Amino acid sequence: MTDKPLLRLGTRGSPLALRQTEEAKARLAAAHPDLARPGAITVTVIRTTGDKITDRSLADIGGKGLFVKELDDALLEDRIDAAVHSVKDIPTWLADGIALACLLTREDPRDVFLSNKAETLAGLAAGSRIGTSSLRRQSQILARYPSLVVVPLRGNVETRIAKLDRGEVDATILALAGLKRLGRTEAAASVIEPDDMLPAAGQGALGIACRAGDARVEALLAPAADPATTAAVTAERAALDVLGGSCRTPIGAFAELRAGGRLRLRALVASADGKTVHSAEAEGPTSEACDIGRRVGHDIVARAGRAFIDALG
Repeated sequence: MTDKPLLRLGTRGSPLALRQTEEAKARLAAAHPDLARPGAITVTVIRTTGDKITDRSLADIGGKGLFVKELDDALLEDRIDAAVHSVKDIPTWLADGIALACLLTREDPRDVFLSNKAETLAGLAAGSRIGTSSLRRQSQILARYPSLVVVPLRGNVETRIAKLDRGEVDATILALAGLKRLGRTEAAASVIEPDDMLPAAGQGALGIACRAGDARVEALLAPAADPATTAAVTAERAALDVLGGSCRTPIGAFAELRAGGRLRLRALVASADGKTVHSAEAEGPTSEACDIGRRVGHDIVARAGRAFIDALG
């Protein structure tokens, strides 16, 4: 047994976050022999503001940064060494002193459709109520199916499924990665392809943050990092950086590896009502992931106009 843990991980307390942290622990232990020893990794559960307030949209209470703030504080106060996050929950700009040090192999980034009344969005009757807290999903739903009605729906995966089963909404959209990690894929009626709904930047990926410049922790995390995921998420978040999107800005961004080790990034920004959508894409070598993302971001800004994007946030 180790006398002292080598890595103190912090995580949110939701069922999905805990499952993700167990996945992260297993991958870290498999990649670094020192972390495979009993007691080498400990986990501290930290309840975030985003988990405490579930009756209002994230946009109304301060954004998805509310899922990371308390974990950032714990890092900066040296109560934990690293924090496990769903990358899509990490704000575009990291807090001072925080680094996103490791991106683990990505799970399926697509969204899924859940309903007891239809197999797909196209099969829903006009006026059907779609529950979602995501403006990205809302805008893309309304852009393709303006006859549908989008209503707020928050809570963890089981809570949302329960609300669907009670008939509070006719359908909802969730991330396939979350259902897979919770063993609930049977709840999905169908998978939504990126051509029909672009995922959120970083969707399906787990990221591990630490204190910037903490060489010891970075060395422990580095062997578990996945190069393909790192390239894709780097491109997606670079586009976000240029667009300057907040949780109030409906943005989709999805990068995928193609033949010859090339990276293709597609991104969009839209009005919440789905009536205006601006999109762009670019492709290049994975070594240019950041440049690809910035190029796509600047292309969208040129098409949409900075004032349009700023007004959304």
